[in-house]
Amino acid sequence: MDRFFKLKENGTNVRTEIIAGITTFMTMAYILVVNTIFLGPSGAGMPSEAVFFATAVGAGLITILMGLFVNVPIGMAPGMGLNAYFMTVVLSSNGAITWQAALGAVFISGIIFLILTVTKVRQMLLVAVPESLKMAITVGIGMFITIIGLKLCNLVMVNITPGTDITHSVPGSGFNLTLGNLLVQKDALLALIGLLIIAVLMVLRVKGALLIGIIATTIIGIPMGVTNVSSLSGASWFPSFNNLAVGQLDLVSAFHLGLFEIIFIFTFVELFDTFGTLVGTATRAGIMENKAEGEKKVGKAMLVDAVGVSAGAVLGTSTITAYVESSSGVEAGGRTGLTAVTTGILFLLALFISPLALLVPSAATAPALIIVGVLMINQVRKIDWDDFTLAFPSFLTIVLMPFTGSIANGISAGILTYVILALFGNLFASRKVKIHWLMWVLAVIVIIRFVFMGSE
Repeated sequence: MDRFFKLKENGTNVRTEIIAGITTFMTMAYILVVNTIFLGPSGAGMPSEAVFFATAVGAGLITILMGLFVNVPIGMAPGMGLNAYFMTVVLSSNGAITWQAALGAVFISGIIFLILTVTKVRQMLLVAVPESLKMAITVGIGMFITIIGLKLCNLVMVNITPGTDITHSVPGSGFNLTLGNLLVQKDALLALIGLLIIAVLMVLRVKGALLIGIIATTIIGIPMGVTNVSSLSGASWFPSFNNLAVGQLDLVSAFHLGLFEIIFIFTFVELFDTFGTLVGTATRAGIMENKAEGEKKVGKAMLVDAVGVSAGAVLGTSTITAYVESSSGVEAGGRTGLTAVTTGILFLLALFISPLALLVPSAATAPALIIVGVLMINQVRKIDWDDFTLAFPSFLTIVLMPFTGSIANGISAGILTYVILALFGNLFASRKVKIHWLMWVLAVIVIIRFVFMGSE
């Protein structure tokens, strides 16, 4: 095992990797519930059993493949945001687009990814994107993870200005982010307790601080009424293999219904989300310290990611992608694919221990996500803030990820503004900046995206 995963070479051991894998799983396990809500009967209309099965098996198998084939500590699962978009596509069509056709669109986007990866177009991003922007992506993802954690436990809430029309998107002047009421929101109070527990453990340099904190917070949540142990009574510990959606994707309808725009959005968002997550997590894990080896690993990870998109569609779920929560396992010491294999096995076991896996409340995982944000933001010091051509795009990349709830939005803004500033600098300033040809292509795609598709 040491030889296969190169544990000593990466400064880790089996115990550390397993703890890291468990930590990653516990911060990702919420997808088992959330994906079932988005794609299930009350969402896109798929059978609940089908969605849960596809989520657990898809996340498990592709994460294990990531660990064995690439040897990186990255977890894979149906992506948040893309599953919500999947649901929106089906519900807003008034029956014209079935969930089977939507799965077909996801499958096609996976094939596109596979082609882009095999032809090494996706890998060119590693060379085309300036180093400062790469560091900004890491920082932005840290902030993105942090705000997810704050929202999950209601430590951060939204106040709507009286008289604001909330039937559609609320204008910026119509809302304010505010601190949750710790006296009323028990989950917010529990999360704060968990945050302090993990922070103290981190100060004391206790190994497995994130995992210990999640477990401790879950236990503390029982007398507080946040951890719902009643769900264990009468719960089924065996998976249901009835009413599955394996192989039910409809490719014919996906083509005939004119789903080009939908396929494009799946492809575009996944392209930047995965790039950002892989680069951010790999940087934090030290994989990118050896640039040549790091780029090779990220390239192989992109191949697994592309396979995962189409494989997920065949199993019956929306786009499977790399998860930013993988950073929690990295911070727990995970450095190799053994972390990913552990996480993947736990997803497969979740089919049999789903009541236990779903017992952990979001208020217990939220503190871990917030702490990860603290640790990832340190890459901000590697950004060249003295060069405004890099500073401004990096700033937009960082702030737009958490404030618009989209990794793709942050990267899009960073790429577009960098190309514009570098162009004007080359035309009118003495100092010339090299702009990779792929950055021009991406800038055009970004403009097309924002003009015709908004911030989807």
